[in-house]
Amino acid sequence: MRILSIVLATLIVLLQYPLWLGKGGWLRVWDMDRQVTAQKDANAKMRARNDALDAEVRDLKQGYDAIEERARYELGMIKQDEIFFQIVEKPQATSTTPVHAPPTSKR
Repeated sequence: MRILSIVLATLIVLLQYPLWLGKGGWLRVWDMDRQVTAQKDANAKMRARNDALDAEVRDLKQGYDAIEERARYELGMIKQDEIFFQIVEKPQATSTTPVHAPPTSKR
């Protein structure tokens, strides 16, 4: 009886090995599932990025408002006969920099 139980236990272990550690075993399935989930997350991020770029391209193709906005903010352009005002804030004085800078020589 003891030999029979040892043989059956060994047979069960041999049958379980491919299920857990074989080519199509549970460990491999879990790993592949994790990889699929990670790829789906990356695809969702790329899809959102592509949708934003697609909307921007449609805006640029349809009208001049988007082009004008880009020219103003990214290139610093202004319209003809337009007056440009730039407000420059004074930098805060720190203890390591002098309050008054020495005059620079002009050429």
